[in-house]
Amino acid sequence: MLFSTYELKSLTLKNRIVMSPMCQYTAKDGFANDWHLVHLGSRAVGGAAVILQEATAVSPEGRITPNDLGLWQDEHISKLQQITTFIEEQGAIPGIQLAHAGRKASTSAQKDQKGKFLKPAEGGWPIVAPSAIPQRADSGIPEVLDKKGIEKIITDFSTATQRAVKAGYKILEIHAAHGYLLHEFLSPLSNLRTDEYGGNFENRIRLLTEVVDAVRKVWPPELPLCVRISATDWANEGWDWSQSVRLANVLYERGIDVLDVSSGGLIHTAPIPVNYGYQLPFASQIKKESSIKIATVGLITDAVQAETILVNGNADLIVMGRELLRDPYFPLHASQKLQASIPWPLPYKDVEP
Repeated sequence: MLFSTYELKSLTLKNRIVMSPMCQYTAKDGFANDWHLVHLGSRAVGGAAVILQEATAVSPEGRITPNDLGLWQDEHISKLQQITTFIEEQGAIPGIQLAHAGRKASTSAQKDQKGKFLKPAEGGWPIVAPSAIPQRADSGIPEVLDKKGIEKIITDFSTATQRAVKAGYKILEIHAAHGYLLHEFLSPLSNLRTDEYGGNFENRIRLLTEVVDAVRKVWPPELPLCVRISATDWANEGWDWSQSVRLANVLYERGIDVLDVSSGGLIHTAPIPVNYGYQLPFASQIKKESSIKIATVGLITDAVQAETILVNGNADLIVMGRELLRDPYFPLHASQKLQASIPWPLPYKDVEP
């Protein structure tokens, strides 16, 4: 099943392997460069069906670090077009994840200072969130978004989507996971608002649904639209899998095609029991209790492991991150292990096992 084709709206995926969005922190002023071309392109050469580009900021203030990719101006489009063209030439489908970092913005990408909050004098910028709760004790206190600020967020996602269409992306994922802005609105641990965007479940999901509606208006209806969520905060009284099931059904009714199920990221001290396939139970439960297609991610590192997930009906798509960093040609190697015959890239034919 891992190497069976899969129909998703108007697209035919050549297999079920999706490269997870993984920040590279090598952009300048939001612009992609040759690192992104080679990084993303090599995984397309390696046989993955879908290449999802890293979290791409919808505004300058929505970046996690100064070195994030962005799509807040038309000038960003040109290099991205080169990347999407190359991906498609390899028989893969180019996708993009659009994001706003919220209270996790304005941090350092430097290896020795990773995650350090940057003050304006250090090259940082003001951060925003649903409530004035810092991510960590040493983080900045975010400005509470008012109605005008919320409207700007929605508009930023919409205009970035229009640029994504021009850049040639065929799948779009809205990032509502890992403690970034849309997740911050979802969770009662980070959202203490008393207006229509806080309090009960319907209010806390409101910003995400409004972003989804705005994006759907400008995203081609024949192309798939996805949302990534954290199924749980791994913390008491936080966002959890039961709310994720409810959200999955709401998003399905609003036209979302795939729910990309991850977890965590909101509470940096959360005791997450990381092990092989540790997030799969959440994906499986949501799939059982909703009609939406499910992508699962999280320490999936082996061909048999991935095949078993699909055979057991626990997910529809396999999203892989670090394993594709370690081995850009994992799909080609996995096909041999599963005795599935898929063609190697023509220039590599002479070394095909």
